[in-house]
Amino acid sequence: MRKVLFFLTMLALAACGHRVSNPRQTDQLPDIYPDYVGVTIPAGIAPLCFSMADETVECIDVVVKGTKGGEMHAQGIFADFNLDDWHELTRQNTGGDLMVTVCALKDGQWTKYLDFPIHVSRYPLDDYGLTYRRIPPGYEVGGNIGIYQRDLHSFREDPILTETTVPGRCMNCHTANRNDPSRLTMQIRGDNGGTLIQKDGRQQWLNTKTDSTKSAGSYASWHPAGDYCAYAVNAVHQSFYVGTGQRIEVHHSFSDVMLLDTRNNQLVLSPLLQTEDLEIFPAFSAAGDTLYYSSSKPCQMPAEYEKVKCSLCALSFDAASGTFGSTVDTLLNGPATGKSFVLARPSFDGRWLMYTVADCGNFPVCRPEADLWLMDLRTKETRPLTELNSGQTESWHSWSTNSRWVVFASKREDGMYTQLFLSSIDDKGHMTKPFLLPQRNPRKFYHELMDAYNVADFTKVKVDFDAREAYRQVFGPERIQVKIR
Repeated sequence: MRKVLFFLTMLALAACGHRVSNPRQTDQLPDIYPDYVGVTIPAGIAPLCFSMADETVECIDVVVKGTKGGEMHAQGIFADFNLDDWHELTRQNTGGDLMVTVCALKDGQWTKYLDFPIHVSRYPLDDYGLTYRRIPPGYEVGGNIGIYQRDLHSFREDPILTETTVPGRCMNCHTANRNDPSRLTMQIRGDNGGTLIQKDGRQQWLNTKTDSTKSAGSYASWHPAGDYCAYAVNAVHQSFYVGTGQRIEVHHSFSDVMLLDTRNNQLVLSPLLQTEDLEIFPAFSAAGDTLYYSSSKPCQMPAEYEKVKCSLCALSFDAASGTFGSTVDTLLNGPATGKSFVLARPSFDGRWLMYTVADCGNFPVCRPEADLWLMDLRTKETRPLTELNSGQTESWHSWSTNSRWVVFASKREDGMYTQLFLSSIDDKGHMTKPFLLPQRNPRKFYHELMDAYNVADFTKVKVDFDAREAYRQVFGPERIQVKIR
């Protein structure tokens, strides 16, 4: 068997060193993986390498021509574009198109497909890259859970903190202030757990549980000024289905929202955010004068999981006094609509609010029907983002610093693993066709990767994080105890 595979590989490599001869013309677009046909990309992003979806294809030949000039060529088992040449071509064609010609060799015959465009947006993506957690879908601590960062302009991925560094610990909820990692928070669960507050490279590990709060902080959002950070305070549980197409339901037995003043490590509590209801997923508005969050009535979990219908709420906040308002504004009513509205994420320019809609629950990554929706904050009009949604889960969405690009997690590829997709938004709220996060050899990378992506955020610059200091702090006995204001 190995000899056969070696022979086929050598045959393909030999075929890939020759010109395309006598191709058969077809009136079809090429079926490529990933599907980059007609997508819109920012200039300077990592090359959109791809292969034919048909794995029996022996070789592909790809020519890319810019409508504003420039051309490049790739030939091989997959289209492997030179990084520098790709960057130059995309920047030369900002606001224009790259026209892609694909020829594929199979059974000794070349086939030429219809050309397709890749649009190069006039909107830049100046952020360094993405941060995200990679986790094996094993539903337990183990398997080297890790938080990573990825340079969007190349294929470089670096660990920020992984289980190799802090063995047996689950790290999550890494959140920077408006994509700026000079203000960073993170939570370590379990024994030796703690809440990280990192300012300008200096780590502080806090105990954010008090006699007045039910647990330590988790899902977080920084106030744009960088002094306050809001956290959900909850307990996460997992329940597994038997005899259904679904695998798991994640739920919370309780959840409140609290605010940490990072200048003095004091908690600001509001009775409106600590009720018998479950308040979860806080997110500050672009101006910092509003805190968005989701709220649902308590149910007997997990038996009544289908009754969990989250409303999307807003509460005013005054940063000067560090106080919340006295009236909750319900933007979207979950029980009245029979839906659950969670993970509200406002754009940094104050124009849009993106959120997830599911039939029930407050953890949409486990809901196959979960879709992304968009609210125009000027008019309060809402609509489903049909341009982005698929027949599988969409969730964990975030905005680029200039509010022109979004990244979100989707299970559309196989219904199990969440992968990252990017899209651009115009002034009218229209989204472009999403494209899978580029990899050098995407078929090999994604088909062999046994991790799921979640909690992706853009990062302005490369995250500077001392993992050795984190190890010392996590396994050390000291925690700064927060106090109630």
